[in-house]
Amino acid sequence: MNGKLGGKRWTFAAGFVAIVTLMGLTNWTSYQNAKQLIESTDESKQTYEVIKSLVDISATMTIAESGRRGYIYMGDRKEYLRYQKAVKEIAPKIQLLQRQLQQSGEQTDQFERLQQLLDRRIALLEQSIQLYQQQPDDRALQAQLTEESIQLREQILLLMDQMQAQEERLLQQWLSQSQVNIRNRYWIEFLIGFSSFAIFLGFVLLLYYEYMQRQQAETLRSNLLKEKELSDLKLRFFSMVSHEFRTPLTVILGSAQLMRDNESSWNKERRQKNLKRIQSSANLMKQMLVDILTLTRAEAGKLEFNPQPIDLEAFCLNLVEEIQLSMQSSHPIQIISQGSQRYAFLDEKLLYSILSNLLSNAIKYSNPNSPIDLWLDCQPDQTILQVKDNGTGISDIDRSHLFEAFYRGQNSSGISGSGLGLAVVKQCVDLHQGKITLQSSPPQSVASQLSEGVIDPFLDGNRDSKAGW
Repeated sequence: MNGKLGGKRWTFAAGFVAIVTLMGLTNWTSYQNAKQLIESTDESKQTYEVIKSLVDISATMTIAESGRRGYIYMGDRKEYLRYQKAVKEIAPKIQLLQRQLQQSGEQTDQFERLQQLLDRRIALLEQSIQLYQQQPDDRALQAQLTEESIQLREQILLLMDQMQAQEERLLQQWLSQSQVNIRNRYWIEFLIGFSSFAIFLGFVLLLYYEYMQRQQAETLRSNLLKEKELSDLKLRFFSMVSHEFRTPLTVILGSAQLMRDNESSWNKERRQKNLKRIQSSANLMKQMLVDILTLTRAEAGKLEFNPQPIDLEAFCLNLVEEIQLSMQSSHPIQIISQGSQRYAFLDEKLLYSILSNLLSNAIKYSNPNSPIDLWLDCQPDQTILQVKDNGTGISDIDRSHLFEAFYRGQNSSGISGSGLGLAVVKQCVDLHQGKITLQSSPPQSVASQLSEGVIDPFLDGNRDSKAGW
């Protein structure tokens, strides 16, 4: 065993040294080619800048000549100012061209000739301007100066074309050299890279067996962790279910036993009160089962979504009446409708789950007898539902976990609940392709918002719920 490990170590070491050597050779070769490529690029850039300066000088001289003509033949003061501006710009541009040619060491003789021609032409332009200012009617001499200026322009353009052609030849030369350097670098790096790959492949094959063993161990460990998490989740679920179902079952069994033992002595009013207690506890258990089933179907991707037109106000009236009866609520719930539409395109079952959970939370977490408002705003492009109450509020710590299954806030102790309601709301909102947000400042409540194709529940101020499609 030790011999095998020693052999592997020497093999790995040899492979590592070979790869490092090849990488060093590749880097050195790449550096040399990159250096040559940078030099070629700098020369190409310099040549391009010379060409650009020649074109710039020619354009500026054209502007100066145009300004002179406009001033002399039309008497336009603006043209004279344009002429002066162009003449002032020529000198710095000539100096820039001189520096560029000095760096490349090319065409110094041509530049001196160009500078002389430009100076002569600028002098002619100045002479023409002065003649116009002193003798505006002397057209003959003005025409003679113009003719001389045109001849100088032809000489300047011819010289510039020669210089530009020379620079373009140099540019093509540098580009060709750059292409050769790139091609050589490509082949050298390809050969060295191929060799490195072959060595690396052998190195990988040696490690393959160990990698597979490690992968299997990681997979086994991951499966064990998932099984543990699933086991913990099941334990939490059954603990919660057994705890939450115990109270309503105790109420039902106790009430049924009292009715059986005292059937003859109880009057009708007392029997009705006991029956309502049984009914309320049964409805609580029913709602918990519905929430669990809804979450299970949603997580499995089997929760149905069937939107259809709903008379929103009538739906909410029936829902509020049902909730007040089932929870025996003393909270006055006011429905306020302010939309321009009557019908909303929503899934009735999912809407029931959303609003019933939000209204139930508003009742459970609000002060006794405090009012609860349900706002309806049904528009052509969206429907907004808003639930407002004055309750215990939601802390900043709880907000990030609020829509997780089985999670209950820090201020929920002593209040019955499974931690499933808002998780169900979130799933139903998502099926409407909506979003859910929260705004709350303790001590206060919950909200949800829906819009056509969008659901956006949020909490605001004193537990404030909005929903919109």
